[in-house]
Amino acid sequence: MLNPRIDRQTPVIIQGITGRAGRLHSRLMREYGTNVVAGVSPKSDKRDVDGVPVYPDCRSAVEATGATTCVAFVGAYDLLAAMRDALEAGVRYIVTPTEGMPVHDALQAKRLVNEHRAIWVGPSTPGMAIAGEAKLGFLPSDALVPGPVGLMSKSGTLSYESGYRLAQRGVGTSAWIGVGGDSVKGLRYADLVPFFAQDERTRAVLLIGEIGGHEEEDFAAALTAQRFAKPVFALIAGRTAPSGVSMGHAGALVHGSFGTFEAKKAALESAGASVFDTLDAMVEGVYQRLKQTRV
Repeated sequence: MLNPRIDRQTPVIIQGITGRAGRLHSRLMREYGTNVVAGVSPKSDKRDVDGVPVYPDCRSAVEATGATTCVAFVGAYDLLAAMRDALEAGVRYIVTPTEGMPVHDALQAKRLVNEHRAIWVGPSTPGMAIAGEAKLGFLPSDALVPGPVGLMSKSGTLSYESGYRLAQRGVGTSAWIGVGGDSVKGLRYADLVPFFAQDERTRAVLLIGEIGGHEEEDFAAALTAQRFAKPVFALIAGRTAPSGVSMGHAGALVHGSFGTFEAKKAALESAGASVFDTLDAMVEGVYQRLKQTRV
């Protein structure tokens, strides 16, 4: 079973740590509690960034630190090579926030990840986090409060708002995973059903979905097939999006009735999920349901 759980002891390396985004988010991750043990930058002559040692490749970084996990802040056309470097060095958990990864590169990356039996979160992901323990990527720390809800999302911004508003109502998260909005990616919603079913800290699941593709429908089928017994909530963005127009995320594309809000809502409700039309309704609905059931 795929298990994305990390903790404060998980050793993490940052690919691209000498770049602006890598340096900034490395610092923010460390401030949250993430155990960043090294950085990687093939073209830089820096020996450290804010006290974190920098190596020319992942093999050197892994041999020196024993890191098992990495976050890659590199350009879209460099991402496949960075992932290959990490996987061949022994890294087994990769988070890639990079947007715009070419589809053919993403297909090759997925094959490599499968061959190495690794976990890949991304591309186009804000990252993932175990609230109160560590975060990988750039999820906002003030929305990361420990609690009973397993949160999955394609949209970074919408999930930030959802996580923050729920945290303000006292509803925290057990695990927060941004699967990303691309059509070719690593972890998908359905892949996480077995984990959330068995995870003792997760008492309910919240899916922040959007129109396009069939991930939400696959997730609904997995809920039914695996007889998922915990409460499931969902918010689907893009209800008024026009057919045939890509809406920001590469995977958010509707053709006719395929991938529509209505199709996703029907599939999720048939699997027992509570589907909300607006963010306000979702926050209030989740809060009231958990309050009533004392989940």
